[in-house]
Amino acid sequence: MSHQLIVGPGALGRLLALHLAGRERVTLLGRRPLPPRQTLTTPTGETRTRELPCLTLDALDEAVGADISAVHFTTKAYVAEAAFAAVAPWLPPDTPLVLWQNGFGIQATLTERWTGPVLCATTTEGAYLQGDAGVVHAGHGHTLVGHLGGGHDALAAAMATRLAAAGLSAAAVSDIRVRLWHKLAVNAAINPLVARFRIRNGQLRDRPFRPMVDAVLDELAAVMAAEGLPPPAEGLAGLVWAVVSGTANNRASMLQDVLAGRPTEHEAILGPLLAAGHRHGLATPRLADLYRHFAER
Repeated sequence: MSHQLIVGPGALGRLLALHLAGRERVTLLGRRPLPPRQTLTTPTGETRTRELPCLTLDALDEAVGADISAVHFTTKAYVAEAAFAAVAPWLPPDTPLVLWQNGFGIQATLTERWTGPVLCATTTEGAYLQGDAGVVHAGHGHTLVGHLGGGHDALAAAMATRLAAAGLSAAAVSDIRVRLWHKLAVNAAINPLVARFRIRNGQLRDRPFRPMVDAVLDELAAVMAAEGLPPPAEGLAGLVWAVVSGTANNRASMLQDVLAGRPTEHEAILGPLLAAGHRHGLATPRLADLYRHFAER
């Protein structure tokens, strides 16, 4: 049985852990101890409780690291580099990493820095925390896994199979860079507005929010076209509204951060889009306004 280490026991980390724990050995690693008894509430309201080892960094050593089959980094993008620096010395140099961060930037940095294979994952699964011992799976989504350079096909396929067997819809792809940009655009269309107005994802379908999403989508489509990125098969707007519907009851991650008084991922989500717009001489006033709102908090 493989042993999966999940660094960052937030909503996504615990969602991943509680699904994998039915078939794998799973250990959570965080900054502070958590109750080992963790409960998952499914989208249909059922509850499932499992015992999960929850370590802090001072408990990590070479013996633990040598037993790890793969490390999943599910931290916020702005702390991913520090988390990697703290964990990497305890890992064998060929240990596979899986990066689950929002935004686009840290994936390339850690892919270049690590000696072993690095996969990137992008997911539309919706989840939010219920205290220290619970996570709510607010909406089913789909996860894509791949290597930025298009390599490690067998590893990506095996990881997607592992996730699917654990009950999380997943597939391996060879164009994860494009898919990360698609997810970046989805996050930019949903997270900042949901967090700014403190609403659930599904409320974006109603006025006055729907016209705001449409206006952001126009800017996102222009930036992606200038970058030479193909749109999703269903179109960018189709993908965004499908995610909104599929996670209608979810509190987006940026809203969870605002409500908890934590820093937001506005830099990781909006920063690359604004930079791309600037490179191509595109006006992105709505994206810039959202960025300013969170930068000035």
